[in-house]
Amino acid sequence: MVVSSAPGKVYLFGEHAVVYGEPAVPCAIERRARVTVEARDDDRIRVHAEDLSLDGFTVEYSDENDDAPDVDVSESLIQAGIGYIDAAVEQARDAADAPDAGFDITVESDIPLGAGLGSSAAVTTAGIDAGTRELGVELPAEEVAERAYRAELEVQDGEASRADTFCSATGGAVRVEGDDCRSIDAPDLSFVIGFDGGEGDTGELVAGVRALREEYDFAADTVESIGDIVRHGEQALTEATGEQGGASESESLRETIAELGELMNFNHGLLEALGVSSRSLDQMVWAARDAGALGAKLTGAGGGGCIVALDPTEGTETALEYTQGCETAFRARLDTDGVRVEDE
Repeated sequence: MVVSSAPGKVYLFGEHAVVYGEPAVPCAIERRARVTVEARDDDRIRVHAEDLSLDGFTVEYSDENDDAPDVDVSESLIQAGIGYIDAAVEQARDAADAPDAGFDITVESDIPLGAGLGSSAAVTTAGIDAGTRELGVELPAEEVAERAYRAELEVQDGEASRADTFCSATGGAVRVEGDDCRSIDAPDLSFVIGFDGGEGDTGELVAGVRALREEYDFAADTVESIGDIVRHGEQALTEATGEQGGASESESLRETIAELGELMNFNHGLLEALGVSSRSLDQMVWAARDAGALGAKLTGAGGGGCIVALDPTEGTETALEYTQGCETAFRARLDTDGVRVEDE
């Protein structure tokens, strides 16, 4: 039996603009999905899901059955609970050259579903890692990321992003530009995340930005400006990493982290101008800033979901807990670990 875990993520900068070839910087956070895999003597797959905002369920099926397992739950629930696991199983079988391998699988997660925090990427990444290890194969993180991307591409009908699975597999901060994903230096960052309990329609939101960009030159300029923010943010991350631990850390590092926060604020303003924010997201962003956060912005597609604030104090989390429209708020530091094996 193998237990692997992988982190969720937030976007520090660059969502939506990344669709048009601009860079973006997602960061892994200390919220994880854990997948336990134990090989079976037959080719059947048994999946038990816990802590996925789904009340928990168990299904069992094999490749000889219909495309969906015979279980009395809604199609959307099946998709959320086993769609990504099913694709991860196929990737693990392929990597280990074991097409008939069967597994008992348990999925647990403390990453909210549908919040734009990369829950599906974390489950898929951890599932592939645990499955291949259970079959005696250890893959490098980069190959786990690539296989997880392929799995998500299949489930999401070709609309998956490499950024989520790469960030989940490698941990830390990641720079993504087109298909190019690579890890970049980042200091120890302390995030506060606010979740409004909803989610936006990613396809509709992306289409809306595309329409604005095609109709108005200033909207296209706005997208390019987000790319400029990302580049400034990268430079600030590098500077902050170099300043951490130095003799003058306290003052210079604070100034550089404050610059990151200011860039996050600019980024949110531009996303709001592109029409991808919402009343609940804006309320949480302003509550975080009023509470002393160095910066706050929506993270992900927008329209609902989560905001991320940069704040090492307790003020932002407390403020968000009392903000209308915020369902839950929690702290999550930058997670420098990607996919990893956990103690059984």
